[in-house]
Amino acid sequence: MKKDIQLGKQVLRSEARAIQSLISHVNRDFEKAVDLIKRCEDRVIITGMGKPGIIGRKIAATLASTGTPSLFLHPAEAVHGDLGMVTKEDVIVAISNSGETEEVTRLLSVIKKIGARLIAMTGNLKSTLARHADVVLNVQIDREACPWNLAPTASTTAALAMGDALAVCAAKRRGFKESDFALFHPGGSLGKKLLRVKDIMRKGKSHPVVKPETTIQKALFAITAARAGSCSIADEKGRLLAIFTDGDLRRHIDERGLKILQEPVLKYATRKPTVIQEDHLAAEALQRLRDKKIDELPVVNRSGKAVGLLDVQDLLKAGFL
Repeated sequence: MKKDIQLGKQVLRSEARAIQSLISHVNRDFEKAVDLIKRCEDRVIITGMGKPGIIGRKIAATLASTGTPSLFLHPAEAVHGDLGMVTKEDVIVAISNSGETEEVTRLLSVIKKIGARLIAMTGNLKSTLARHADVVLNVQIDREACPWNLAPTASTTAALAMGDALAVCAAKRRGFKESDFALFHPGGSLGKKLLRVKDIMRKGKSHPVVKPETTIQKALFAITAARAGSCSIADEKGRLLAIFTDGDLRRHIDERGLKILQEPVLKYATRKPTVIQEDHLAAEALQRLRDKKIDELPVVNRSGKAVGLLDVQDLLKAGFL
């Protein structure tokens, strides 16, 4: 119905205004809150009751996934023993729009006794929660998005947005990087996108490296021992010279027969092969394999030294194919 469309747009406008109004509240108090989180020696503990509690769980998850150890503490469970999770090294973020939520306010005296620092996220700067907090983040809104100004809608959206701002700033202050994000998301598509070649390449005993004068026979022994499909050929300084694959062997063995096995591997290897650096994205390696229609990529460091081997099977195991 047309009225549904109108009301839906009105709700979204109300929530957008709520977030827009927070911009002026990102001030010195916000900076102090980020500093408390950054200097926290243990965990950031989020607490809230009802809908703000649901928002708190999301904020805790965002903090944790961006490098800030965090958990959610249900305020009702807290007074029945779960306050034992809290230490003086923790930072508590308590969310309550009114600042007078009973389940939250009755935690305040215990939090003070424990010695944990308290950040209040509230829309009432004169509330009990605000008075007891070390830092107060103002998430005040003009009204809820629902027609009766009752259901937590714009207020929870505002709290969620402020929590995201806190998490992102804390991650930046901690020096959080793309590689860290991949570490905390190894099973997701986001993590795969950020995986580096060095995270999945074959190295050590799984990466056969031989000298230029090594015979093809010994090179094949090295490839077999490593259960690889090729070997890297490097000079005395470890710099990559070529790659020798089973395809190289097949292309030349008919010409020389078994005599080829006693000849230097470099003679029949692929010189100046397509390579990739170890700190490049694994997704880039996949694209390079597809473009060149090859199965193996020698991996080098910035000095050109052979440090690993990436096979199409490695990408398969990592979930790229």
